[in-house]
Amino acid sequence: MRVISGRFKGLSLPSVGSGTRPTTDRTKEALFSHLDAKGLLDAARVLDLYAGTGALGIEALSRGARELIAVEASSRAVAGLNATLSALRGQRGWAPGMAARALRTRAEAYAQRYRGDPFDVIFIDPPYALSSEDCEALLRVLAAGDATREGSVVVLERSTRSRDVRIPEGWQVVDQRHYGETAVWFLEA
Repeated sequence: MRVISGRFKGLSLPSVGSGTRPTTDRTKEALFSHLDAKGLLDAARVLDLYAGTGALGIEALSRGARELIAVEASSRAVAGLNATLSALRGQRGWAPGMAARALRTRAEAYAQRYRGDPFDVIFIDPPYALSSEDCEALLRVLAAGDATREGSVVVLERSTRSRDVRIPEGWQVVDQRHYGETAVWFLEA
C-alpha cells in the first residue's frame, strides 16, 4: 500500500493486518482521477469512514485536501494510522494549514453525534460484509446531519455482489463504476 500521487507520492502505508480490505491502486487511481477532474479535493475537508490504513484520506491530503478526519473502530488500525499521520507531518509536502487526525470509534456513532462544519468529500469504505441496510442507515444519518451540505460528495465502495443501496432523498448518484470486485458510487447532495 502506498500513496500513488501528489505531495506524498510513494509514501508507504503500513498494513494493519486482517479485517481490512485495502482499496487497490487501480481503483484508487480511477476514483481520484474522477475527484481531481472536478477539482473536489482543492482545500477540501475530508472525512474517511472505515479508514483502515487511511489510504483514501491520505491520498486526498496528498492531492490537495487541507483537512482529514479518519474514523476507524480497530485500535490496531488507529495506532498505525496515527504513526502514518505523524510521519506525514514531518514530510516536506506537509503545508501550513493542513490538519489530520484519526479517531477510534465506529463510523455510525461518529456520524450520529457529529456537530460542526460540513465535509466536502466523505469516503465510506466499509467491510464488504456490512449490509446494504446498514449502509443506507449511515447515508441517511450523514444526509440529515451536519456532516454534509449541498455539494458534498460521498464516495461509497461496495462489493459488486452487494445489493444496490437506496440513496437518501435529495441526493443523487452522479457516477457509478465497477473495478473488478469493487463498485464505487459517487453521490452528491
